[in-house]
Amino acid sequence: MEYTLILLILAGVFGLFMAWGIGANDVANAMATSVGAGALTIWQALVVAAVFEFAGAFLAGGQVTATIRKGIIDSSPFVSQPEVLAIGMLAALLGAGIWLLLASWRGWPVSTTHSIVGGLVGFALIAVGAEAVQWDKIGGIVASWVISPLLAGVLAYLLFMSVQVLVLRRSDPLAEAKRYVPFYIFLVGFILSLVTLFKGLKHVGLEVSTSQAYGIATLIGIAAAALGWVVIRNLRLDPSADTEFRFANVEKIFGILMVFTACGMAFAHGSNDVANAIGPVAAVISITQSGTVAQSSPLPIWVLLLGGVGIVLGLAMLGRRVIATVGKRITELTPSRGFAAEIAAASTVVLASGTGIPISTTHTLVGAVLGVGMARGISSLNLRVIGNVFMSWIITIPAGALVSIVSFIILRAIFIH
Repeated sequence: MEYTLILLILAGVFGLFMAWGIGANDVANAMATSVGAGALTIWQALVVAAVFEFAGAFLAGGQVTATIRKGIIDSSPFVSQPEVLAIGMLAALLGAGIWLLLASWRGWPVSTTHSIVGGLVGFALIAVGAEAVQWDKIGGIVASWVISPLLAGVLAYLLFMSVQVLVLRRSDPLAEAKRYVPFYIFLVGFILSLVTLFKGLKHVGLEVSTSQAYGIATLIGIAAAALGWVVIRNLRLDPSADTEFRFANVEKIFGILMVFTACGMAFAHGSNDVANAIGPVAAVISITQSGTVAQSSPLPIWVLLLGGVGIVLGLAMLGRRVIATVGKRITELTPSRGFAAEIAAASTVVLASGTGIPISTTHTLVGAVLGVGMARGISSLNLRVIGNVFMSWIITIPAGALVSIVSFIILRAIFIH
């Protein structure tokens, strides 16, 4: 195929740009509850994200990639013109990346999944027409955008209510926090380990049976809980702090838990949303190497590395603006509230990643934060900010599609004569 090397280089550059946008926007969402609740500083959040986002993208990022790469548009109309599909994938990456740059600069927490799906649909409509779009798949993904925040919201509501019943409403909340927080840490370790074992280790050649996976996840959960128990026992608490705020030391203990959940949320996000950047890149590589539109192709390891690196760079360079919106402006967060939101969102995201549904982390986390807020009453929610967030969600797909269409027209004029 003509221009093979140039197309490969552009795929790498545009994929890195898109991953950077994911880091600037969506990773900010994943870290926002921890930073907003005061459990992590911005620099500590960056370190956590660097390690666990990268691990999630590298170990567990392949399952959703298959859905993004093959499920959104029908590749059969491109069989006779594979170069058009390759250029379209580049246009989708560029369109979504430009929109994410603008949204992140404005501090809008938009969906990277919405962005890339909009980009794919935009170029397909121009290149072939409406028949190239798998509308049934789009419908399923749109349904998940409604279901995921609802599920995360309900989970967060129930988790925070359990915290209130087991800890905050007791006569000695500090003693109850020391007793129950290790169990919550076990839950974090167990859920995330289970999904990783089921779906995330195929790239490194490890296969485990269902019973083995449950056994290993249980052991990892117990180890995490034991580590948390040791940290809590050695935590320096200030009894005088409780005179000003009754739950000061309780929230300090939940701050330890939030470090565990931040790690979990970062891993969950990396495993799910890296597909938005590397799915189209993988398609371009497959087309340029084979010269045909293959329905399936191996995912090169360097592509997963590219996605992981881009995500971390985006958070470091521009993540603070969206963190301010999600972590502090929707509702007031404390470590106990932030924990409930984060573990509910993480559970929803890793469940979706395991089943191959590319959900929106943004929608999931905002749904979870709303669930925690509802547990305290609707007056605790900033409805104006929530309205602005919802509006930014609505315009994301059209915006991604529009920029993708312009990008495709330009790229097609350059590469196809």
